[in-house]
Amino acid sequence: MKQVATPWKKKKEENQRAVLRMEIDYELAVLFEAIQESDKEKMKKTKSKLEQLRKEMLSLEV
Repeated sequence: MKQVATPWKKKKEENQRAVLRMEIDYELAVLFEAIQESDKEKMKKTKSKLEQLRKEMLSLEV
């Protein structure tokens, strides 16, 4: 049973990493837009979200 669960778990982690990468890419685009618009509030929120996503990504890699 353990042999069946291991590939499933790896696939789930790969999918989570892919989703996180897409979310990070999106937030980086939002940050770029905020910088161009000089929107400090939007920059602050986006940086906070990126930090959270970074922590999630690091926790998956451990």
